[in-house]
Amino acid sequence: MDSNGHSVAQKVPLPLDLAWGFGLAALLCLATGWLASPPALFYVLAAALYLGVCGLVTRYWPEARDFGWANRATLLRACLVIVLVALAPFAGQLTDSLWLYGWMALLALILDGVDGKVARATGSQSDFGARFDMELDALFILGLSIAVLTLGKAGIWVLALGLIRYAFVAASYILSWLNAPLPDSFRRKTVCVWQIVTLLVAVLPPVNTLFASTTLATALALLVWSFVTDIHWLYQRRHHHDVQ
Repeated sequence: MDSNGHSVAQKVPLPLDLAWGFGLAALLCLATGWLASPPALFYVLAAALYLGVCGLVTRYWPEARDFGWANRATLLRACLVIVLVALAPFAGQLTDSLWLYGWMALLALILDGVDGKVARATGSQSDFGARFDMELDALFILGLSIAVLTLGKAGIWVLALGLIRYAFVAASYILSWLNAPLPDSFRRKTVCVWQIVTLLVAVLPPVNTLFASTTLATALALLVWSFVTDIHWLYQRRHHHDVQ
């Protein structure tokens, strides 16, 4: 209770949130291991990815604030995405378990909209939450791209779907005007969803190489167009960013 007699929500320590996330990721890894029998390296990759997420969250989240339910929803999805990314290099060994991979990827896609709805319902929208969600999408897309390549459904060019975002981030360290905030864009969100959907469909056993390559090439063309559009918008306003 505060001095006015109102109840005050108790702040949950960030390490506790990260701890339950680790427990969930571990359970998902064990269940996946039991169903798909991946090599031991799968567990090493999953642990490394989760520790990386923990490091970034700890680095950028303000300690004085509660992590919030929207970010917890994103963390829950992160556990599933981490398992999918860690499993991606071994997708060619999954055989009968490839449908399981597809269903897990579909669940991760469905959960993508949950954190936003929770944030709006609880009034807990934040720049951190938006960035957390965006970077998780980027990791998810990279993982699916690796799975498609491993399955031989497309050539090495398919990795561009997952790497363009990281190339943009790397370039922003050299060209500071790329760091300027972009306005919300339905076009950007649509292209992102289309990437994930085409990659998800491509990993499914009945989908042949021709269909997968054609749809993924379309997704790559749309992605390049979207990035060129955003970069052009930022370039036109670069002097305003420099002044600020």
